[in-house]
Amino acid sequence: MAKSSVTEMIDKVDWESAINIRRSIRSYEMRDVDDESISILKNFISNMKLPFKHGVTINFFKADANKRLYSSFVSPPNGMAFIAATDIPSISTAGFVGEMAILYATSLGLSTCWYGHYSLRELERIAPHLKVNNTLPKPKWGYGKGVVQSKRAICITPLGYWKKEGLRLTDRVTESFMSYKRKPVSAFLKDGLSEDNLPPHILYSFDLARKAPSGANSQHWRFNVSPDLKTISISMPVGYKHIKWEHPDVDIGICACHFWLGLMMKNIACKVSLTEEHGRAVWLFEI
Repeated sequence: MAKSSVTEMIDKVDWESAINIRRSIRSYEMRDVDDESISILKNFISNMKLPFKHGVTINFFKADANKRLYSSFVSPPNGMAFIAATDIPSISTAGFVGEMAILYATSLGLSTCWYGHYSLRELERIAPHLKVNNTLPKPKWGYGKGVVQSKRAICITPLGYWKKEGLRLTDRVTESFMSYKRKPVSAFLKDGLSEDNLPPHILYSFDLARKAPSGANSQHWRFNVSPDLKTISISMPVGYKHIKWEHPDVDIGICACHFWLGLMMKNIACKVSLTEEHGRAVWLFEI
């Protein structure tokens, strides 16, 4: 039997290794990513097969190290912007789609960092095609918050090579004590579920899902499984608000991406859908 395009895409990459080694990198060598890697990454993005339709686009840009695009570190020459509408499902989908690109970049040996608090003025200067309405006031960070006109860059990421030398003390602390620390699957299970009650393919996928990055490593996702073990939902608690990050639904999309990749690597077919419930994104996986 011929493999589906999704299966072929999954088979070509060691996604588990990419998830395990991906880190949020804030110190880069100031050199361009080689042309071959950029070409391979663009080809992957152009041919990416996902289990749902979406309107997310990924734009590449060249940054200026002498300008402040990122609030906390110097920009390397290359970067990607994840463009989507600004309703909650679209924002969460940007997390899912963007993480596929970031993990693939990781598999190519490139470093990245999900970043929402970028300078909109600087991003529009280096990527003028992203401009929507120059008469609108510029938010302090990112595109702002709430539903706004047209599509926006929900997040961006640098794309380059990790420079370990010269890390700031705050980066070393983050690296040692926060960025890599993840709670066990049991911490995210709802309604009295335990890991012992889960079949191996769901437990494996949850293990990948819990390793998703999140704003300030908040890990605000919750996992629910139906009694027949056929329907799984991933969302954040109703009413959850992050103290610093305006778009925690991006993180839920990233988490859902990891879970779906886990199912695919275990050859478990599923239907994937996304809804907005109580002001938050809810990802549903029907096995």
